[in-house]
Amino acid sequence: MTAPPDDIESLRARIDRIQGGRRRAKSALAFGVEALDERLPEGGLSRGVTHEIAGGGQNAGDGPAAALFAAGIAARTRGKVLWCLSRPDLFAPALAQVGLAPDRVIYVEAKDEKTVLACMEEGLAHGGPVVVVGEVARLSMTASRRLNLAAEKTGCLAILLRRWSRPNETVEVGRPTAAATRWRISASPAAPLPVPGIGRARWRVELIRCRGGTTADLELEACDETGRLAFPSDLSDRSAAPPAERAPRRASA
Repeated sequence: MTAPPDDIESLRARIDRIQGGRRRAKSALAFGVEALDERLPEGGLSRGVTHEIAGGGQNAGDGPAAALFAAGIAARTRGKVLWCLSRPDLFAPALAQVGLAPDRVIYVEAKDEKTVLACMEEGLAHGGPVVVVGEVARLSMTASRRLNLAAEKTGCLAILLRRWSRPNETVEVGRPTAAATRWRISASPAAPLPVPGIGRARWRVELIRCRGGTTADLELEACDETGRLAFPSDLSDRSAAPPAERAPRRASA
């Protein structure tokens, strides 16, 4: 029995939507820094999956550096950004300085981290925002898988900004999750200027986990007004690691 033409067209439309979602999920957002992009399996941050970003340690500047790293990524996309948080201490003007304009960001202030994750999942599944950022300390494997599934449906870029209020919460960042990449950002001294003033900030950018790619450990200039990183002009070896540690290592899957 032959199916009616309307049913066939409906089926084709559904297949196109499914295939379109998979194509979006495979697209990537390049950093424009070859030493980073070449270590990522698709030449940049994959869309349609989750990425983790955390401060490098107890330094007071590491947490803000991680937030600005996330904001710089979002700044290099087009469209709305959903930023979910449970503590209203985010300094929006700093995000604007790395290219993330205030009129692009929709802030969701949740009562707790469980609600943050729920809002992220809803935003990813909706598909309206191009980037969804969530600030959490704890993240289970189940929760991260749910976020991955929601992001895969729409091709959104999901960013988990890992932050904590107590030192004992830092161990949470090392627990296994379904994130495609895991980054650690640490503030470094800015380059001295020939005249009195403050030079461009520098970060130690560590890609400590990359599914299908390799790790990285670089000292870079912080995001500029367009959200882009750059190599410091006075660093010729392009690495923050000692010479014996510069060879790329295969990241865990």
